Amino acid sequence: MRAPLTAHDLSVRLGGRDLLTGLEVSLAPAQVTCIVGPNGVGKSTLMACLAGLRRSTLGEVRLGGEPLLRMGAMARARRIGFLPQTPEIAWPIDAEALITLGRTPHGTSGRTAADRIAIARAMAATEVEAFAGRRVDTLSGGERARVLIARALAGEPEWLLADEPLTGLDPGHQLDACGLFRTLAHEHGRGVVLTLHDLPLALRLADTVLVLAEGRMLASGPPQTTLTPEVIRQAYGVEARLVPGHHGPMLELIGRHAA
Repeated sequence: MRAPLTAHDLSVRLGGRDLLTGLEVSLAPAQVTCIVGPNGVGKSTLMACLAGLRRSTLGEVRLGGEPLLRMGAMARARRIGFLPQTPEIAWPIDAEALITLGRTPHGTSGRTAADRIAIARAMAATEVEAFAGRRVDTLSGGERARVLIARALAGEPEWLLADEPLTGLDPGHQLDACGLFRTLAHEHGRGVVLTLHDLPLALRLADTVLVLAEGRMLASGPPQTTLTPEVIRQAYGVEARLVPGHHGPMLELIGRHAA
């Protein structure tokens, strides 16, 4: 049984500014959770706390019943894979070698049988085998994004946290990535947490949506009850409406709310 990821009274204050205030978060494995909200409301800060990469001012994050920051860094990295919004690749390296680095938390060389199986699965899932030998600095932004997702998956974490993972992907590969995230959650039981700006895509993808506004939790729950015209108006100042679609309700953004 995979452990839930929770936070109680989570607050972060930096430079005299409250980035997060009193958040209560309960994330279930085997689900896709999308964190949405306008720029600057604390989405990336929350993700860093949930990954154990930032210490909160108040409150704490727990994986199961264990405080995340009491775990060793390697133990934490084996259980939580994190893909930052602007990942840096500091030196020329081919795609497969970069993906192999995802096995580092396991303390292996990347050459064991288990390593090879995990790497091959990650590359197949993200469809990057064709440019395994290419240097990542020669790849397009979308290709590089898929390689970085593969690196995170190669570590076989029980939780995958990704900050804006669909940025730079064309519509086809966005849909492919969404399918991959849902498969990881629903068929493999992993917890998947993403930050997104695309509200219609969040409505289609997520099992649970967290809506942040000015560092506070404005709404949380199933997308049909959180991505409502009222919540979107309050969070973004934008008028929206739900319309019928072939695969369920679709979200249509109409324009700025007239105060």
